[in-house]
Amino acid sequence: MTAPRTEFHEGWGGAKLAVHRLGAGRPVLLLHGLFSSAGVNWIKFGTAARIADAGFEAIMPDLRAHGQSDAPHDPAAYPEDVLVKDALALVAGLGLADYDLGGFSLGARTSVRSVLAGLAPRRLVLGGMGLEGLAGWARRSAFFIDAIDRFDEIMRGDRAYFAKSFMKTQKVDRVATRLLLGSVDDTPPEAIAHVTMPTLVVCGAEDRDNGSAPRLAEALPQARYAEVPGTHMTSVSQRQFGDAIAEFLAA
Repeated sequence: MTAPRTEFHEGWGGAKLAVHRLGAGRPVLLLHGLFSSAGVNWIKFGTAARIADAGFEAIMPDLRAHGQSDAPHDPAAYPEDVLVKDALALVAGLGLADYDLGGFSLGARTSVRSVLAGLAPRRLVLGGMGLEGLAGWARRSAFFIDAIDRFDEIMRGDRAYFAKSFMKTQKVDRVATRLLLGSVDDTPPEAIAHVTMPTLVVCGAEDRDNGSAPRLAEALPQARYAEVPGTHMTSVSQRQFGDAIAEFLAA
């Protein structure tokens, strides 16, 4: 498998977004999780390669304030649902008319809200997301904002220590990501009745970070649940994670 190729495309407001592409075939737009990148969520552990091997093109942007994408410090660059605005801009700019959409954690939340905002993928993949997580962003956001604000004070044993360590490893721009956290909106449970395309909910067996994934699958009109090994942080590193997505898309 060849290495992913990287391009830069405009998001909302002209922000420069790095887009990594692997494979050839039906496009699958994949959105990564908070503090992460396309490289970590999709490329490093082989998920993108498995999707490409199944006959698809994995299109993987680094979200605003992440990876190689722009991370502006101007609050005006983070209006309500800016990640959804970026997703819509990328779909239009890339000329995607017949495609699939997937996301992990924050990327899954963004995928759902993008569908509610008008995107119409053939199939949808929601990784690391539960029913309660879609509507419970305020609590999650507060935890991460606290980790950013106390970054230099957090010591081993603090419940935010792992978040601090991951931010440090990923060289996260804490000013930009703090602004981004305030732009993300909740999705009430009743709204997901409008997400009607076939959907895969895939989640680690030990992952409860965003609530119950089986309950999310039950609440969606056309969804099935796939359980893979791991926690919220380790499930994306499992071969079964990529296999479940590739098999669902190819069905």
